[in-house]
Amino acid sequence: MKRILLGLMMVLVATSAQARLVTKTVEYRQGETVLEGYLAYDDAVKGKRPGVLVIHEWKGLGPYEKARADQLAALGYVAFAADIYGKGVRPATPELASAEAGKYRGADRSLMRARAAAGLEKLASFNEVDPDRLAVIGYCFGGTAALELARSGAKLKGAVSFHGGLDTPIPADALKIRGKVLVLHGADDPHVPPAQVASFQQEMRMAKVDWQMIYYGGAVHSFSNINSGNDPSKGAAYNEKADRRSWEAMKQFFVEIFAK
Repeated sequence: MKRILLGLMMVLVATSAQARLVTKTVEYRQGETVLEGYLAYDDAVKGKRPGVLVIHEWKGLGPYEKARADQLAALGYVAFAADIYGKGVRPATPELASAEAGKYRGADRSLMRARAAAGLEKLASFNEVDPDRLAVIGYCFGGTAALELARSGAKLKGAVSFHGGLDTPIPADALKIRGKVLVLHGADDPHVPPAQVASFQQEMRMAKVDWQMIYYGGAVHSFSNINSGNDPSKGAAYNEKADRRSWEAMKQFFVEIFAK
């Protein structure tokens, strides 16, 4: 019995030694602006693999997005959490976050697209990444940015928006989308009104995009972030079921788009 237990312990130790999550803070640039992203991958996975760009919520790149990158790395992907705002720009209050996000969400989305594109370019440059198999996911503000990156014509297999804004100043740019689109949406999200949802759906139809939209009953804005509180009446709240189901939907979406 002791020999069996010792053998099991040795196997566990060997397995642990083989699989190691590598994480790094990575500086990169968009024009003259210094950005600071977060890279995560499992060095036990050999060869090139799909890369997933993660775009942050309105308060900038932080622990939440880094944890999501770690989760993606554990699934075998190379994850790079992009920095849209710039190194050191991490709004501490809702008021500051709203003002910062507004710089990118305005009528001219070119800067948002440029910052997202810089993150995608950096992701594709890592040795572990297959540059022909790239996707983007984003949360809230990041969901909007993920869709804008797709609309820019970026080389993406897919784009996933978690409770993100769906509006765009140039709906015709949907014709440039090269990959598939998955929108994971709180059915009771007051920040994305029905008219915006309807416009988005019409945009996708007109451009003949391969798109999906999944509604989660009882879920409001920011349903995947446990730090959003538990009071839906405030318009943003965590919803465990929607969080779990949306992550599983994303995983299945990746199986489809990354199939060789």
